[in-house]
Amino acid sequence: MIRFVILRLLQTIPVIWVIITATFFMIRFVPGGPFTAEKAVTPEILRNLEAHYGMNKPLYRQYLDYTSSLLKGDLGPSFKYPTRSVNEIIADKLPVSVELGLLSLAVALGVGLPLGVLAAVRRNTWIDYICSSVAMVGICVPTFVLGPLLILVFAIHLGWFNASGWYGPIDRVLPSITLGSVYAAYVARLTRGGMLEVLSQDYIRTARAKGASEFRVIVKHALRGGLTPVVSFLGPAIAGIVTGSFVIETIFQIPGIGREFINSAFNRDYTLVLGTVVLYAGFIIAMNLVVDVALVWLNPRLTFE
Repeated sequence: MIRFVILRLLQTIPVIWVIITATFFMIRFVPGGPFTAEKAVTPEILRNLEAHYGMNKPLYRQYLDYTSSLLKGDLGPSFKYPTRSVNEIIADKLPVSVELGLLSLAVALGVGLPLGVLAAVRRNTWIDYICSSVAMVGICVPTFVLGPLLILVFAIHLGWFNASGWYGPIDRVLPSITLGSVYAAYVARLTRGGMLEVLSQDYIRTARAKGASEFRVIVKHALRGGLTPVVSFLGPAIAGIVTGSFVIETIFQIPGIGREFINSAFNRDYTLVLGTVVLYAGFIIAMNLVVDVALVWLNPRLTFE
């Protein structure tokens, strides 16, 4: 396993380099700049600003300077927040997005897994039809529609929750449900399919023939194999939960890294855009690696080779 992890980490180096290079040059070729969105400044002030941030250098030199700083762990200064570095902004906003992602993942697994298992165990019954219908609704309704609907019903009309903000535990409820509901639907569908395939295997029939209880058959024998499709889905799902927080953080006015990424794109904050892209790319690669290791643990037929 150690050899597998090391090889995968070495393979990610060129991937990260390509992502950084492509992002660096694409944002530089976009019309406008970090100092054109504000009110007009004199040419002298503009030249001083560009000299301060090194933007008066040739483009290739700016790229070399950025990559050398990145190798040292320095993501550079923010153009939008002159008194703060990108490292400070990410360290301040990332915990909020991580908390939202973990809560949404808990909603996705806490709702999706029981629905999928229940639908598989009670196949072709009214319970199966209800669980499958709920999952289909969750897939069809996007987060940018579900979020405002939840705000309208539970925040404005009923007054149970706040419409926006991130101050107390009550403010975590609606964003977590909104973001986790879509993935709960996918988890339910995958769990149902995986469990149906496992429940038809010979070793499940053997366990039942030996007198094992239905609960033991499901939990001890079927669940491990039935969760393999879900584990395969969790890598991109977790990445989607984190990147999907862009919309949720904007709808609910949550001060997370996703909202900063959107603002940095509008403000042409080159270094903040690059910093968040590097962060998300590294996170996605790490999650895919964790999922690959977990799949080998769940399925004895797979090896790290």
